[in-house]
Parts: sequence; structure tokens; C-alpha cells
Amino acid sequence: MELSLSAPPSIPTSSPPPLKPLLSFSVSRPNLTPTPPSHRPLLSSLKSNQLLKLKAKDSQRTAPPRASLAENNGSTMTDSPIPISSGARIGEVKRVTKETNVSVKINLDGTGIADSSTGIPFLDHMLDQLASHGLLDVHVKATGDIHIDDHHTNEDVALAIGTALLQALGDRKGIYRFGDFSAPLDEALIHVSLDLSGRPHLSYDLQIPTERVGTYDTQLVEHFFQSLVNTSGMTLHIRQLAGRNSHHIIEATFKAFARALRQATESDPRRLGTVPSSKGVLSRA
Repeated sequence: MELSLSAPPSIPTSSPPPLKPLLSFSVSRPNLTPTPPSHRPLLSSLKSNQLLKLKAKDSQRTAPPRASLAENNGSTMTDSPIPISSGARIGEVKRVTKETNVSVKINLDGTGIADSSTGIPFLDHMLDQLASHGLLDVHVKATGDIHIDDHHTNEDVALAIGTALLQALGDRKGIYRFGDFSAPLDEALIHVSLDLSGRPHLSYDLQIPTERVGTYDTQLVEHFFQSLVNTSGMTLHIRQLAGRNSHHIIEATFKAFARALRQATESDPRRLGTVPSSKGVLSRA
């Protein structure tokens, strides 16, 4: 038996055709050259939806602070550039008349910094008590016709402080609103109760035995608090429980007022940022 072997079929040596790519892409460098203003499309050529987008962007820009808000009492209540979100409670007021020039800045959440120069030494001393015991930062600069007497400067400083308090308090959300404190100073004992109600009222019952403390006319104490009440929208009761020394009586009054104001302006954690009034609003009106 004879066997024969045949050669296997030849394997083609040519290469297969190249595969076509399934995905192709190209990268181009963007043109970073800004378009000249003259080549930008006019607003009239934009579609309505594009105009709406432009207006939305404009509304998100921060508006510049207003210069000032004029108050009826002659003071100027300056808008603060501090954003509302910061929570800062600051009032800045400038009051200029033919008789006085007064600048006041108050921070309700301060540390007791006092920087007062009114030209009336005893009044400066009392403003120091307001800052120290109320934990307010109080900056007061005033010049006035003290060559006549202290009346106009005393009054206008108080008007400006009241207006600054009004501004710093804002809508009065979340505060305790009421304050009550009795301050002793040696033989003197003064009780102060106040309500940041928006309704100005003063009940004043001090028996100051002398007409002056240093060069300060003691009648101006009542006038100071009446002026402050009028512009801040505060109900304020001041009672003398004891006292014989004029300096002690007046100083105890400012200390008690500062402590009561501190109580009233501090944040009530249970209030949760709401207005402390059954009406839902506290307003000077």
C-alpha cells in the first residue's frame, strides 16, 4: 500500500486591511482674545431668554451703599457698608446744625470701648458709664456752642445716640426687648426699667439736690434722656430709690440705664429670631 502526502494549503502572506477607528475627535485651541466692545452684539439683537439671563446677572451684583438717610430731627443716618449677613448691629449718625456738629457710632455687640469728646467733661464721664456697663462701643465726637451753655450739645448728642440705637436695632428681631436694673452707688440707688417698644415715653423721677455737678447743669439729665427716648423709640422709666449726692445719683442713673439697655438688646435664644411682640412688629410708628 502506497501512501502519498499532499502539501497543506498555502497561507496568504498579505496583511489584512487596516481597521477603521470607531471614534475620532479633534482638539482646537479656543480664541482667548476678548471681543472688542464695538463687535459685541447689541441688546436689541439678543433673544428674550438671553436678555433675562443678563438681567439676572445684573441683579446679583452688590449695589453701592446709599449715601445717607435724612432723619426728621436733623440727624443723618449713614448706611453702614457692613453686610447684613455679618450680624453686626452698628449705628452711625452725623448730626449737623447751626449750633452743633455731632458724630456718633455705636456697636451694640461691643466690648465697652468708650471714646467720647463732647466738650462737656461730665457728659463724657457719663457716656463712659454707658459704654462700660452696657458693653457697648460708644464713639461720640461733638462740637457746639458751649460758650453759651451746654444745652444744645447735650441735647443733640442724645438725639444722635437715640438715632444710632434705632439704626443698630433694625427690626428688633430676636432681642429680649425689656430691661430692668437697679444700680447702687454708695448712698444712691436708682431703678431703671425700659421697653424697646417703638413708642417713645419717659417717666423721670430724680431729686438731684444741687443745680450743678462741676460745670454741668443737672437739669440737663432729664433733657438728655428725653431726647434719647424721642429718637430711639423707647419707653423709659427712671426712679430714685435713695440718694443725697448729686454726682452719685446721676452716675447711678447712667449705670442702671446701661445695664437695662444691655439686657433689652441682647439675643434671646428661645426667641429664634422672631419679633418679641404679639403684633409681630416693633416700630417707632
